[in-house]
Amino acid sequence: MAALGVCAVPGSAQAAASSADGHTLPAHARLFVPPPTSAAVSQIVQLAKGGDLKDAALLTTMEATPQAVWFTGGTPDQVRTQVHQTMVEAALENAVPVLVAYDIPGRDCAQYSAGGALDAASYEAWISAFAAGIGDGNAVVILEPDALGNLPSNCGGFGTGTYPFTDADRYAEVDDAVGALEAKPNTDVYLDGTHSGWQSVGTMTQRLLLGDVQQAQGFYLNVSNYQPDNELTDYGQWISDCIAITTDPSHWAYGNPGDCASQYYPATQSDFSTWDLTTQWYAANMDGAVAATHYVIDTSRNGQGPNAMAAYAAAPYNQSASVISTLVSGNWCNPPASGLGLRPTAQTGVPLLDAYLWVKTPGQSDGQCDAAGGVRAWDYSAYTQTGWPTDTADQSLFDPLWGLTDPAAGAWFPQQALQLAQEANPPLLGH
Repeated sequence: MAALGVCAVPGSAQAAASSADGHTLPAHARLFVPPPTSAAVSQIVQLAKGGDLKDAALLTTMEATPQAVWFTGGTPDQVRTQVHQTMVEAALENAVPVLVAYDIPGRDCAQYSAGGALDAASYEAWISAFAAGIGDGNAVVILEPDALGNLPSNCGGFGTGTYPFTDADRYAEVDDAVGALEAKPNTDVYLDGTHSGWQSVGTMTQRLLLGDVQQAQGFYLNVSNYQPDNELTDYGQWISDCIAITTDPSHWAYGNPGDCASQYYPATQSDFSTWDLTTQWYAANMDGAVAATHYVIDTSRNGQGPNAMAAYAAAPYNQSASVISTLVSGNWCNPPASGLGLRPTAQTGVPLLDAYLWVKTPGQSDGQCDAAGGVRAWDYSAYTQTGWPTDTADQSLFDPLWGLTDPAAGAWFPQQALQLAQEANPPLLGH
């Protein structure tokens, strides 16, 4: 068969069938609702005091919905204590917490969410403490968002003194983390599988195998992104199919994820009506291999799908094609017109899809999305408003899509939080 990509899995990654024995998160599982942040409570109180009871109710409902708890640094002792505290709180709710481990060295290509452990040894100590904090309790762990989608070699400055991290280090760190976490009897670990508008099926299959996905429960999709559920479900199934055929020694594609069909071929990624072509390819090429790797989907902000930014090409904005192209490339970063998606549940009706989860905390900023960071562009001569910056330096730090300077990554973004609740699909208040 002709290859559909360029990836190949080294022999060390060619493992036997997944060790994760099926869907270990029961369909009836109750998911943990963490305490709301003080910023969220403050916004709700302000709305209520101002007489906007409907919006106050929307945000209250959003905050009362199960969502993940992120752990982004600290010493090993600190993260052990913090994770343990969350486990205690979840046990009081008789609920399963979703925990995000986000401290890998070289995190986020040293961009908006830069940080992480200083080196592999520091990370090993941190993740071991994270696992100790979980203990024998039930937990879902979302391991290191973007760690496999953005490898060090995908980052600017790779191979220099300013970014001294390597892909080999990254795979070893993820692999070690899987081992430490999966050693806990009731912990389900999911690895970064990116999303349906980003890496190809073959690329992610290779990276997931190198990250030891077969010793984990599976992978996660769409964390902090906006892709629609139907695309993500197909993409997840295809990755699981690709893992199955490329780890089956009797299959012609054994060891070669680059041979797997993807959302880019024979399908066309931008035309969902063509995606059945790739589904048909797998149906014709499984040759007895059985997909067994599970996945979860982050639906915290995908209720309206990704923003195509087309509105800014029309009046009154009248932005050029080049501006729109830049906006589309950066539409992962605090895009307006977004809404909450499906509510978290382990009842998905899809055999390999373990759960819909709210992993990204709704209402938290993706970062200071601006021209300086490369995710925004704007022709102020075509459209501006009174009070917007007029000098180039200030404009480079301004977000014209929101008409303000965005909060830092992880900070509460009141305007976005309210819009997510207002544009929720399905509606938060049932109408």
